[in-house]
Amino acid sequence: MRAMVFEAVGKPLRALERPIPSPEQGQLLLRVEACGVCRTDLHLLDGEVEIAEPPRILGHQIVGRILDQNGEEGDRVGVPWLGWTCGECVYCRSGRENLCPRARFTGRDIDGGMAEYTVADERYCFALPEQYPNEQAAPLLCAGLIGYRALRMCGEAGRLGLYGFGAAAHILIQVARHQGREVFAFTRAGDEKAQSFALELGATWAGSSEQAPPEPLEAAIIFAPVGELVPLALKALAPGGTVVCGGIHMSDIPSFPYSCLWEERSLRSVANLTRLDAKEMLELAPAAGVHTKVSRYELGDANRALDDLRNGRFTGAAVIVP
Repeated sequence: MRAMVFEAVGKPLRALERPIPSPEQGQLLLRVEACGVCRTDLHLLDGEVEIAEPPRILGHQIVGRILDQNGEEGDRVGVPWLGWTCGECVYCRSGRENLCPRARFTGRDIDGGMAEYTVADERYCFALPEQYPNEQAAPLLCAGLIGYRALRMCGEAGRLGLYGFGAAAHILIQVARHQGREVFAFTRAGDEKAQSFALELGATWAGSSEQAPPEPLEAAIIFAPVGELVPLALKALAPGGTVVCGGIHMSDIPSFPYSCLWEERSLRSVANLTRLDAKEMLELAPAAGVHTKVSRYELGDANRALDDLRNGRFTGAAVIVP
């Protein structure tokens, strides 16, 4: 099979021929039909999130068809970032499998979907809504799921700020609007394209991250991996509000005065996802009328897709199709 392989930090992915993997006990063999590109892939490339045992095939928003022992195709499933958990630790046994200390992650510890075939733990393969074509379904599996988990941490907040308007935010704004929330979108200064996109999707207001929103926020989610946004988001909060950091990596958070946190404001992070998150979000997306905007890339163009993501050359999400 063809695969785009990570070999070392700072190097582009290398196009290689690899043997089609054989599933072990509890795994499924999948023919990959689409694989979303995520900012976490950039963190892996840059060494900000470590790949302990390279080489590795990246990609953790996988849409694939199950293949049986005879090579016959079966159901379509989706595979997310969280790819394996022990099922035995205190976290797994208390509904917090996303915090399992032995967890393994798709595209980091387990070969992912930037290839023609992959294998995945059948416990972490999810049925996908039929109305989503492969390319539109792929971004739901990380951008959608992490965004949904972050939204849950915002409680019933009616005025929601989204810092960084990329793949996750463009899905989450549609869910939030479906729930009757007001959304305020924050982008890099001068990114009029992203601001216009947010307004098209129903944002009440869109501006730069340095600007104060027209009304105090009841909650904010930071998707951009920029620690400097944390004090800005806290300053934009009404008393009792929450800031949720939605990424796996963020640059250092600068010091800020206690007054930004006072009046029972809170700051927390999201780590990974659970199978319950996946079940709920994959049911909610079609009910909310979520439509994912995608830019399509061929497998051999994976490096270009990553570079375009790094430089903000598209709105919505990027998806690789083998």
